[in-house]
Amino acid sequence: MDSQVHYLPLTPGLFSILVVLLAGLIILIQLRILRYAYMRLGVGPGAALLLLLGSLIGSYFNIPITVLPGPPPISSGQIVDFFGMRYVVPVVVASPGTILAVNVGGAVIPALMSAYLVIRYQLWLKATLAIAAIAIVIHSMATPVPGIGIAVPVFVPVVATAILAFILSRENAAPLAYIGGSMGTLIGADLLNLDKIGDLGAPIASIGGAGTFDGVFLTGILAVLLAGIASPSRPREAW
Repeated sequence: MDSQVHYLPLTPGLFSILVVLLAGLIILIQLRILRYAYMRLGVGPGAALLLLLGSLIGSYFNIPITVLPGPPPISSGQIVDFFGMRYVVPVVVASPGTILAVNVGGAVIPALMSAYLVIRYQLWLKATLAIAAIAIVIHSMATPVPGIGIAVPVFVPVVATAILAFILSRENAAPLAYIGGSMGTLIGADLLNLDKIGDLGAPIASIGGAGTFDGVFLTGILAVLLAGIASPSRPREAW
């Protein structure tokens, strides 16, 4: 069963787009074009690359938590389309219900990074407001998808997160964008819809995985770039 819970959250074609995006960001970081953007996030270029790479590689791994009772899972291996994104129903040989798991790249790493940013910049109140606001927006758009779990549109949260981060603090727009975008998406999409997951016939429902990983990755990374590049103040030194 352990080997069955690990799978790509997107089809290989769409996942390859994220890999190409990562390659482009690596080039820009090496050219120092985005150096200040990541220093505003509180990390240096090397740590930023590890964060991006860890998120992508970690998206393949899921940590099982429990099994939710519900209807028999739908046929695994099918392709499900949602808002232009294509998700593969994971292959599970046998399961009494839906396996609830936590995705490493889409939940564990963003949670740890968000906690670091909150503590580093002492953003307790503003981070709470950002997470709550984005969670409300994402929850209103989250859609239960049979066989997959909860899915959200990709690009609207990116814009909403960047705008909200600027409203709350121009100086700390980048860390607020990462915290609000990643944690707000996880809470609004997955955690607030846990009661619906067991009825979707999904073999595996991963918090931060298929259906939300693309949203977490893009809102947590691209929104940070938007905020960091546009912010006018001089960044702090980073490790």
